Amino acid sequence: MALGASHRLTDGVAAVETMTRFALAVLALASGVYTYLGARTILDGSPTAVFFAAIIYSVSVSVGIYAFWSYMMRFYPHVTSRTGRTGLLFVMAAGCAMIMSMSSWLNAAALAGSAAVEQHLSRSVEDYAADLDRAHQNALAAQSLLPDIQRASERFSQLAAVERQSGSLTGTTGSGSVVQLLTQMSAQMKSLEGNINASREQVSELVEQGQKRIETMRRILSTPGSIEPRADQFSTEAVALTNVMTQLSQMSVAPSIRRAADDLSLGFIAPVPDGAAPDLVNRQNQVMETVKASVAAQSKALAKAADEILERPPIAERRFVPLSPAEAVLEYASDFIPAWAGAISIDLLPGVMVFILAVVHGAIRRQEEGMSFAERLTVAELMETLALQKAISEKAAEAKVKDAPTAEEVALAAADTRAHREHEADDRAENRAENRDDEHHLRTTEGDDPHHATNVASFDPAKNPRKGP
Repeated sequence: MALGASHRLTDGVAAVETMTRFALAVLALASGVYTYLGARTILDGSPTAVFFAAIIYSVSVSVGIYAFWSYMMRFYPHVTSRTGRTGLLFVMAAGCAMIMSMSSWLNAAALAGSAAVEQHLSRSVEDYAADLDRAHQNALAAQSLLPDIQRASERFSQLAAVERQSGSLTGTTGSGSVVQLLTQMSAQMKSLEGNINASREQVSELVEQGQKRIETMRRILSTPGSIEPRADQFSTEAVALTNVMTQLSQMSVAPSIRRAADDLSLGFIAPVPDGAAPDLVNRQNQVMETVKASVAAQSKALAKAADEILERPPIAERRFVPLSPAEAVLEYASDFIPAWAGAISIDLLPGVMVFILAVVHGAIRRQEEGMSFAERLTVAELMETLALQKAISEKAAEAKVKDAPTAEEVALAAADTRAHREHEADDRAENRAENRDDEHHLRTTEGDDPHHATNVASFDPAKNPRKGP
C-alpha cells in the first residue's frame, strides 16, 4: 500500500514538472511586464532612453525571479538536514526581500499607480478646501464684532441727538462739548464699521475665487483620461488657490480692530467744557467722565474679542507636492492593500510551489524508508537492469569475436598442424622400420645360439633410439 502511494506521488511530481516550469515562466513574465510599466513612471530622460532602460530592467527582473525560484524548486525539496533547510530558508527570505524591493513595488505602481495619484489629488483637494474654510472663518471672525460696534455707534449717536434736542445729559439743549464728544465717538465707531464692511466684501470675493479653484480641481479629478496631464493642471490650480488663501489670511481686520480698541481708550481726548455757567461746566465734566468710562469699557470689550480672534492658529501655507505613481502607491499603501497583495503574490507565489514539492518529497522519503530494496525496485528499474545485463553480455561476446583468429591465421595454424602431423608420421614409419630391423637381427642371433634367449633390444650408438614399445 505504501509502495503504491509512493509511486503515485512520484508520478505526480513528474507529471506536474512541465506545468510547474510553465507556471514559473508565466509568473516571471507577468512580473517583468508590470515592472516595465512601473519603471517607466519613475525614469526621466528621452522616450528612447526610458524605453530601453525599462526594458533592460524588466528583463533582468524576470530572469532573476525565474532563476531564483528554479534553484529553490530544484534543491530545497531534496535537502533533508536541519542545517541545510535553515540555510536555504534564510536564502529564500533574503531573496524574497530583494524581489519585493526591486519588483513588487513597481508592480503595485503599475496596478494602482494612477489610482494612488488620484487619491493624492483627492486628499489634496480636501485639504485645500479645509484650509479655505478655516481662512474664511478666521476672516469672518472679525465680522462677529460688527453688531457690537454698530450698537456702540448708534448709542453714541442717539445720546448726541438727545442731548442736542432735549439736553437730557447736561440739562441744557444745544450742540455743546458733550454733543461734540458723543458725535466724535460715534464717528470713530462708524469708521471701524466701515472698515469691517469693506473687508467683508473683499473676503467674499476671495472666497468665491477660492471656491471656483476648488471646483476646477474637483472637475479635473473626475475627468477621465491619463493622470499625468490632469496632475499638471491640478498643480496649476493648487498654486493659484494657495495665492488666494494667502491674500485671504492677510484680509483679517482683527489686528485693525485691536489697534482701534486701543485708540478708543488711550487716544480719548475730551473737549473743553464750553458752558457759560459754572454749574453747566460741572455737569459737562461729569457727562464727559461717564462717556470716557463707557468708551473705556467698549475699548476693553473690543480688545478682548480681537485678542481671541488673533489667538487662533494661522493657516499654514500648503504646498502641493506632485507624486509619481510609484511614490503615490508607497505614500498611500494602506489604501491599496489589494493591489499590493496582488503585486507581491505574482513574485512570491512560486514559494508556495516550493513548499508543496518539499512536503511531497518528504512524504515519499518517509514511505520508502520502511521498505526493503526489493519493494522499492520497480518493474521499470528491473527491466532497465536486465537490459543493462544483456548489453554487457553482448559487449563481451563482441570482445570474444574480436579476439578470435582470422582466416589466414587459421590456415597457417592448420598448415603447421599438418606439417607437424606429417613429421610425426615420418618418425613413426622410421621407428617401425628400425623395429623390424631389430627383430630381424634378434631372430638371427637366436638362430646362431639357440640356448640363449633375451628380451633386451640391442643398442647401437649409431642409430636413433626407438620411440615407443
